[in-house]
Amino acid sequence: MQVFERYFLAANRWALILLLAAMSVIIFTNVVMRYTTTSNSLEWAEEVSRHMMIWLTFLGAGPVLRYGGHIAVENLQDALPRGAAIAVRAFVAALLFAFFGFMVWYGWLYMERTMFQLTAVTQIPFAYIYSAMLFGGVLLIVHWLLVVRGYVMRREFASDAHFDANASASL
Repeated sequence: MQVFERYFLAANRWALILLLAAMSVIIFTNVVMRYTTTSNSLEWAEEVSRHMMIWLTFLGAGPVLRYGGHIAVENLQDALPRGAAIAVRAFVAALLFAFFGFMVWYGWLYMERTMFQLTAVTQIPFAYIYSAMLFGGVLLIVHWLLVVRGYVMRREFASDAHFDANASASL
């Protein structure tokens, strides 16, 4: 399971790195072309970079979740005895799992409904953009399943050399 988790996280990180790099190159090239060399811009740059940002948001939510980087209100569980705090965290974990399932379901519905609606400039189906919600939801479910036990039992999140939620929370 640890091997799967390591490769899964590495693949997710590399997808984010490549998306961000491509988006940066597209935007930088567009700015350079517009203001220095040709006074023209790439017609598709703004649209494609917006769609890449949507994909970055949904694909990046999983790694942020696994490291405890999303905003959370923890005062209630801090004030409760250990058993009650575990029950609250189990309830929160179930709610999150249900929400991620909701994301997958509605991502699928949006994909079906927008398959024949095309984007303005690139003329690709909006379903390709909305599929980010489906894939992001699936990734959230997998990331959550990999860390949920530590969260519920000990309020622990994953940590590594790249990100440690506990260290950043104490800054």
